[in-house]
Amino acid sequence: MRLLLAVLFSALSLQALAGEAEVRKAFEARFPGSKVSSVSKTPLPGIYEIVADGNQVAYVDEKAEYLVLGEVIDLKNRRNLTREKVDQLMAIRFDSLPLQNAIKFVKGDGKRTLAVFSDVDCPFCKKLEPELAKLDNLTIYGFPYPIASLHPDAGRKSEQIWCSKDRAKAWEDLMLRGKQPAKVADCKNPVDENVALGQKLGISGTPTLVFANGRRVPGYLQADKIEALLKEAAKAN
Repeated sequence: MRLLLAVLFSALSLQALAGEAEVRKAFEARFPGSKVSSVSKTPLPGIYEIVADGNQVAYVDEKAEYLVLGEVIDLKNRRNLTREKVDQLMAIRFDSLPLQNAIKFVKGDGKRTLAVFSDVDCPFCKKLEPELAKLDNLTIYGFPYPIASLHPDAGRKSEQIWCSKDRAKAWEDLMLRGKQPAKVADCKNPVDENVALGQKLGISGTPTLVFANGRRVPGYLQADKIEALLKEAAKAN
């Protein structure tokens, strides 16, 4: 009986893989040059999930004659399957981040962790800072991440903050109080490394928050939303 079940399972698995291979082939024929990362069957009969050209998620039928762009929601279990997939694709392993290249802020017991990629001249980054200040029992690793195409002077300011005697204070003086960093002697700093890292991770805007469970959230968030995501991250670890 065990042998029979193993044979049946193997046959079904090969059939599923064959179906996914055919869908991939049909899709690539429709979109020459597209780079398909994965093809997988969805709970919807005859519908396959396609991940292509980076982290783009779409859905097609078995012959790739119809393309569906949008979100698939499991109403019974109240799950947004598309959002879950995108979060999975966009996740960043927290333990892979070079935390030594970040400015460290410890609040309360500092047990929880959060990384923030932030541009000192980004309006939404400055808007985020008062929200971060409302949180407690948290260690924040702030990665200075200037986007030169938008804020040409942000790189210089980031370097000055890093080379300051008290980096955390210099950062908060600028971001919370609008006080420009004092002119200091140049020093070895990780600003260029942070830019290269962010580009490698596909961080195209600031602020971008990375939680301990790897979840990446771009954009400004209010403190209550950040707190909810911190609790979610704690449950996952």
